[in-house]
Parts: sequence; C-alpha cells; structure tokens
Amino acid sequence: MNTHINCSDGKKLYSLLKELFPVGRSITGNGVRHTLARIKKIIPLKVREVKTGTRAFDWKVPREWNIRCAYIEDEKGRRVVDYKNNTLHIVGYSVPVDKRIPLEELQQHLYSLPDQPDAIPYMTSYYEERWGFCLADRVRKKLKKGMYRVVIDSELKNGSLTYGEYIIPGKTSEEVLLSTYICHPSLANDNLSGIAVTSFLAKWVGCKPRRYTYRFVFIPETIGALVYLSKNLKTMKKRTIAGYVLSCVGDGRGYAYLPSRKGDTLSDTIALHILNHAHPGFKRYSYAERGSDERQYCSPGIDLPVASLMRSKYGTYPEYHTSLDNLDVVSPDGLQGALDLYKESIELLERNDRYRSTCLGEPQLGRRNLYPTLSGDEANSEAYRDTRQLWQFLAYADGKNDLIDIAENLGVLASDLYPIVDTLEAAKLIVKCTS
Repeated sequence: MNTHINCSDGKKLYSLLKELFPVGRSITGNGVRHTLARIKKIIPLKVREVKTGTRAFDWKVPREWNIRCAYIEDEKGRRVVDYKNNTLHIVGYSVPVDKRIPLEELQQHLYSLPDQPDAIPYMTSYYEERWGFCLADRVRKKLKKGMYRVVIDSELKNGSLTYGEYIIPGKTSEEVLLSTYICHPSLANDNLSGIAVTSFLAKWVGCKPRRYTYRFVFIPETIGALVYLSKNLKTMKKRTIAGYVLSCVGDGRGYAYLPSRKGDTLSDTIALHILNHAHPGFKRYSYAERGSDERQYCSPGIDLPVASLMRSKYGTYPEYHTSLDNLDVVSPDGLQGALDLYKESIELLERNDRYRSTCLGEPQLGRRNLYPTLSGDEANSEAYRDTRQLWQFLAYADGKNDLIDIAENLGVLASDLYPIVDTLEAAKLIVKCTS
C-alpha cells in the first residue's frame, strides 16, 4: 500500500495516547482543554468555547463540570475507592457531596459489573443530577457493613463546551471531514486511539498541498457534534464530499467498517475498495449498528457522506467501556495500521479521477518506449506484462470510469495503478476528465 508512513509513527502515537491516558475528561471541562492544548502542540488547532445554554437543534449545552478529587473512606480512614487511582471511579458529572452514610445507602450509588468482576465500568449522567462511584465488583463485594465517608469535590457551573478544529485549505473548496471525540476519560481504544491517530493524520495531511480542503474536528461525542453542526451545517452540506469518524482505531484485532446511512457515498466506496483488497477479513456492520457521531452527521436533513473505519468496533470487544480498555489493549502497530489505512484512503480520495484515452484504437506504444522491441516470448516477458497493464488500463479509460472503477474492473488495489497513471499521463496517452 502506498502510504509513505514512517516506521516510528506508531511509537509516537502510542506515546501521545499514554500521556493523555490519566487525564480526567468529560463532555466539558478542564480535562478537555488540557487534551486540546496537547493536540495543539502537534497541529495548529483552533480551540472554540460555546457557552452553557447555547441551543444546538433539539439540545442545549449543559453546565460545565470539573472535578478535583473523589473518594470513599471506610471507618478506619482507608480509601477503598479513589478517583486519583483511576478516572473511571467517578460517575461522570457527579454533583458535589461530602457526608457519612451507611453501606446500605452507599450501595445505591455504586456501579460494578458482576460478569467482569475485575473491571471498573464507565458511567456518566450528563443530563440528570446524581452522584455515584464505579468500582470493580470484586472490591464491592468485600465492603463491610458500617459507615463510610463519601467525598466528591466537583463543580457544576455555567461555563462552556470546548472543541477544536483544524481546517487545511486545498486547491478546491470541496471538503473531507475527519472527526473524532475527546470526551472519554481513561479508555485507550475508545477513544484515545482516535485522538492520537486523527492528530497525526492531520499533521500528515498538512505537510503538502492538497486537492481537497480537509476539516479536522475534535469534539465531545454527541453534544459536540450537534453543536458543531449547528454552527457549520450550511457550509458542510454544500462542500463535504466525504468524511469519516475516527473511533476505536488502536487495537490489532483487524478492521471494521460502518457505512454511512445511505451506504453509497464516496466515503463508502473508498473504504470498501481498500478493505476488500488489502484487508479482506474485515468485519462489515450496518448503519443500524451505529453508535458514535455518524448518528449526527448522517441524520435525516443533515445527510453528510460520513462512514467509519475502525479496528474493533465500539461495543463489540470485551474491554469496551471498562477499565480493561487500558494501555495493553492498544499497541504501536495497531495505531500505525489505522493511520496507514486512513492515509491510503486520503491518497485515493486525492487521486480518484476519471481518465480518458487520447487515442482512437490502441496507441502505438513502441515509439514511446512502452512496448518491448522483441516479440516471440510475450507470455514470459516482464516487459510484456508491464505493457499489458497499460493496455488493460487504457481499455477502461473511457472518461466515465474513475480510478476505483478501473481498479475494480482489473481486480487490483487502486494504489497499484498509480505508477501506470503516472506513466500514461507522462506519455500524454490519457487525460483527466474535469466534467
């Protein structure tokens, strides 16, 4: 695959992910700002603040939430649960509390997973005020009757929702959307992997002039996508030709594809072509199995051409939304493979033109030094095989087929045809069709 990827990228991706892993994040607050500030060291991200109460279609930006500490102490002053040890220990958006309560009352505010006794679940309550702690079921079952001190030093206030965007102008105003979500706390695959891969993908895209304009968006999931669309929908509907949500791209268990709602967009065509030829063991899901921000981008009336290329899809791997989704689930190779896949997708987006042969009938290749001068053993001749590839391409270069169409007709990966396109263009045997 023609990705031009540096072998050290995977290690850099993993290092960024590891650095951000301990940061407490939610849909608002200083954890998000800290994360965006770190991304800003990689790309020239523009950070935006949207005030509490701002309407986004049927939703409103909630109050801003920040947390300093949270813990449960037993009667001997021992901390049986401590937010400092794992940011998943607190139910996201928990209101402040500082009191002593008996175990029976405390149990009403505890969440664990009996089927995964060593895992801390990820729980949130963004739009209903409550407080709670998450802990391993094995720890929960060892709690003894008695009084416990419960402390949550948090704050809910009128503030803002924070997101980042990086728009890279291209030769045309037609846009490609790359979106990832930044609200999850210490979950490696979901979605620190998306943050890392999107950051380095944006850096790579911005390294040279591009045909299309690229819109990179770092947002809180759901409410962030709705806010962003409410501010940019008119432009995005007019200009977006393709887009992807980057989610769960860090493990090494293969690849997965979730289509756009329509399933027939350029995003879908690009994804399926590359996956079918380069990663035929990928898992294909339906739009009915959606769960991330494609829900907003593809919703009726918005109708953006957005699909998802993932590793293990959210909700399908055993560590999902628990403390088991840790640094052992992701790897430098897994992250690099996802970056590789997205680079290949963008390369193909950039090069997927329609081509027309400039000759009627077969061109005379010999006088252009594109045909062997000695005949007789054509079947075993490498030069003849190279020539046959040119012939095959020209046979489908009718001005109607784009590069993916031609590749599909020939049963090859489109990137395998890049050298042929370059050769035929240099020889002025094909031209790009602009209309």
